[in-house]
Amino acid sequence: MSGLKKLVLSLLIGFLAGSFLLTSHTLAAEPQAKARKVDVIAHRGASGYAPENTIAAFDKARKMMADYIELDVQMSKDGKLVVIHDTTVNRTTDIDSEAPVNVKDLTLAELRKLDAGSYFGQQFAGERIPTFEEVLDRYKGKIGLLIELKEPARYPGIEEKVAAALKKRKLDRPKRKVVVQSFDFASVRKIHELLPAVPTGVLTSRFSDLTDAKLNDFAGYANYVNAHLGNVAADPTMVPRIHKLGMKITPWTVRNRDEVPLLLQAGVDGIVTDYPDYVPKKVR
Repeated sequence: MSGLKKLVLSLLIGFLAGSFLLTSHTLAAEPQAKARKVDVIAHRGASGYAPENTIAAFDKARKMMADYIELDVQMSKDGKLVVIHDTTVNRTTDIDSEAPVNVKDLTLAELRKLDAGSYFGQQFAGERIPTFEEVLDRYKGKIGLLIELKEPARYPGIEEKVAAALKKRKLDRPKRKVVVQSFDFASVRKIHELLPAVPTGVLTSRFSDLTDAKLNDFAGYANYVNAHLGNVAADPTMVPRIHKLGMKITPWTVRNRDEVPLLLQAGVDGIVTDYPDYVPKKVR
């Protein structure tokens, strides 16, 4: 092979190699450019793997690299804030009663005696109903907190007590990864007034709450409209309409891995799930 031919061949190989590298780099960069952060919110902790609203479930969520834990707050008979979902203790504790026993009818001492883990599995025997303050102290600064006020009309003054607990720990400041939400819109408005720097969210599964007029009203005091995932699936305009008003949406509750792609395609800002590992790491 002559020197000229060797030179031409060398230049051609270099050109092709450079083109291949450039194309490869572009293809590799495209998914990264399109990737966006989607918050993974562990519903009542990683409740698919541990008893809901317990320290075991919240610790599991941290290990699974969730961005937030979602927790439900109610109040005991003696006015203490406790973390439990149902307004009765029967489903998730070992209380010896066939009749419904309300959370609000038991003192904190009585609630703390109950086993809140055995129903899920004997390896969780002895898990207790946590206090709200216990959860704040254990997880503040380590994972985000999505706090739901559960039926606050049952508990007059609960908004002030939640606000005081957050203020005491300086969790009422911007960028502290704390959000307070409720199905009770008046309660959400009250929290917004008490804690203006803390993001708030309205919860709903009703399409009547997702009209343009309703969304405009929510935008006056809420940062999130957290609708049921079925609402997102049924109305492709909902997410962009919420975003247009400067609000976000973290729909609930994913319990099937197949539901995740639909929500990601819809452009949601977060996914509430019992199984944090169902959400691909590339979008976290």
